[in-house]
Amino acid sequence: MASRNVGGSQGLGRQSMMTSGSAMKSRQLTHLHSQLAQLSANLADTENLLRMTSVQAEAMRGLGSWHGGL
Repeated sequence: MASRNVGGSQGLGRQSMMTSGSAMKSRQLTHLHSQLAQLSANLADTENLLRMTSVQAEAMRGLGSWHGGL
C-alpha cells in the first residue's frame, strides 16, 4: 500500500511539472508576442525614416543642381 501512495505522489509531481511547464510556455509565448509587436513597430519606424531620407536626398540633389547652375 505504501508503494501506491508513492506512485500517486509521483503522478501529482508530474502533473505539477506539466502545469509549471505549460505556464512557462505561456509566459514565453507572451514575451515572444511582445517582442514581435516591438519589432513590427520598429520596422514601421524604419520604413518612415527611409521615406523621409529619400525625400531629403531628392531635395539635396535639387539644391546641388541649383547651386551648380549659379
